[in-house]
Amino acid sequence: MATMAVVRACAPPAAAPAADATKRRKSSSARVLVLGGTGRVGGSTATALSKLRPDLSILVGGRNREKGESLAAKLGERSEFVQVDTRDASVLEKALQDVDLVVHAAGPFQREQKCAVLEAAISTKTAYIDVCDDTDYSWRAKGFHEQAKAAGVPAITTAGIYPGVSNVMAAELVHAARSENDCEPERLRFFYYTAGSGGAGPTILATSFLLLGEDVIAYNKGEEIKLKPYSGGLNIDFGKGVRMKNVYLLNLPEVKSAFKILGVPTVSARFGTAPFFWNWGMQAFANFLPVEFLRDKNKVLKLVQSVDPLVRAVDGIAGERVSMRVDLECSNGRSTVALFTHRKLSVSAGYATAAFVLAVLEGNTQPGVWFPEEPEGLSIEARKLLLQRASQGTINFVMNKPSWMVETDPKEVGLGIYV
Repeated sequence: MATMAVVRACAPPAAAPAADATKRRKSSSARVLVLGGTGRVGGSTATALSKLRPDLSILVGGRNREKGESLAAKLGERSEFVQVDTRDASVLEKALQDVDLVVHAAGPFQREQKCAVLEAAISTKTAYIDVCDDTDYSWRAKGFHEQAKAAGVPAITTAGIYPGVSNVMAAELVHAARSENDCEPERLRFFYYTAGSGGAGPTILATSFLLLGEDVIAYNKGEEIKLKPYSGGLNIDFGKGVRMKNVYLLNLPEVKSAFKILGVPTVSARFGTAPFFWNWGMQAFANFLPVEFLRDKNKVLKLVQSVDPLVRAVDGIAGERVSMRVDLECSNGRSTVALFTHRKLSVSAGYATAAFVLAVLEGNTQPGVWFPEEPEGLSIEARKLLLQRASQGTINFVMNKPSWMVETDPKEVGLGIYV
């Protein structure tokens, strides 16, 4: 991406622009620009926003005018298409001039060296969220915290479904453990399952391949460790609608942010897909393709183009069910689970991202760049409403329950007693 303009040197004190911006963003005439709006995740985000808040003006930003105008027409008269190339700094800043919030869904984020959209948002004093799923990019974005704070700009990075909603689920488990159960969290594990590609398009496929070129960062009793991608397989019960699935280690940003922000000493994340042979394929790519190839974004994008037709064909059979399970173990032996399962990742990702958009518009985010689990990024009081919005359409949504209640479909016999 092209380098963006530096934040204005003479920015006014943070309090004044933050107050003005909050007042404007709460108004019913708020304008939201979704970059990558012609893609699967961006398009589903725009669609979810139009349903959750019909009063919003939604701008579908992208390079494909035909697709963008078609989606904008479906969203209603308050929507329009804006032709934007995120690699063109001047076009990007111009597009943000009259926008209250920008959603950066134009991935993949792997191997990107510039946070161009975030820089433009700070320069134009526009609220910002992204659906980044790359550890390096997310912490590069976090490096703009002081600039965003000085400009009065609220920004959340990794604000999608996973990472994003999964971070909030983890934060709620940790908060409950410390405040309600008086125990100290010791181990936090993220488990994800998606059938096929989840119907989320070639960008997600490219992300998966690019992650195979990264060492997995995990934490064990406070020590950072590096592991091989798509190793360490476990068979995990995702509850009703999914049940037992194999999952494997991947380098996902919520691991580092949860370790540093939530203060849990042991953290890891695993992912699995279906049909089962896709997992074999991922292991083969990780073991036999040169790391240099997997770290070359252009080569990976060409690989995606060649396998995408086959993936789409299998998707028609496998479906696009998605499930997230977050497990927390505490010092007193108590274990709790959060679970989220939806029939369609392409729909669920949109509602998850839209939930973060509304949280920012409603004034729940302080100026600065935050991760979803930080209370300054999403206030503790706002988490319940965000999860409620994000979980619309789920077939199974559970928070802060013992693992046996998720794994065995317990029956209530009365008076809150389960068997």
